[in-house]
Amino acid sequence: MKNGISLVIADDHEIFRDGLALMLSKQETVKLVGQAGDGHALCQLVDETRPDMVLTDIKMPRMDGIAAARLLLQRYPDLKIIALSMFEEEDLIVEMLEAGARGYLLKNADKKEILEAIVTVDEGNIFYCKHTTAHLASLIVKSKFDAHKKPPSALFTDREREIVRLICRQHTAQEIGGLLFLSKRTVEGYRTRILEKMDVKNTAGVVIYALKHNIIREEEIL
Repeated sequence: MKNGISLVIADDHEIFRDGLALMLSKQETVKLVGQAGDGHALCQLVDETRPDMVLTDIKMPRMDGIAAARLLLQRYPDLKIIALSMFEEEDLIVEMLEAGARGYLLKNADKKEILEAIVTVDEGNIFYCKHTTAHLASLIVKSKFDAHKKPPSALFTDREREIVRLICRQHTAQEIGGLLFLSKRTVEGYRTRILEKMDVKNTAGVVIYALKHNIIREEEIL
């Protein structure tokens, strides 16, 4: 990996921002180069520091994260942006993705998930927060956002599709094994291959992919 992923963070809540900055400053894979308290200050900071990545709150004074993302990506098309959001902001998360964000995290995400999101997006992939609801997955599928460039046809066997549908219904590997008369280990092997084929990192990514490509219907999971 390069000499640390350079990033800036933006959030108008100083205590949250400082806590996030402290955690990131201790990571070898990350190089924190600045903080901003609103979208306008974020744009100025990115102009000055030219980071690889931005972690930004969506709701901020002066200029929100959506407007800032649009402006920054016009100036720096290769900039990678991850949105920070609250549970009730699902419509705004979709707008943020449509504006060009490559992933999102809820603000209660733990350190492991935050670092996974940063690495995933830095590698050119999309990161869906593991706490994504079925409703948010449906909103993303219906939006203009489309992360999947791989053609879905013939990617999955009938058995894999069956397991995808059960994953989307939030069944554990143990439960899927019981329903399909397979060992837990066999199911976990299937799940690993499914994630690789979909190029996603977690169940949220599986749900969004499956809805987008008609492997499962919305009414089956809501």
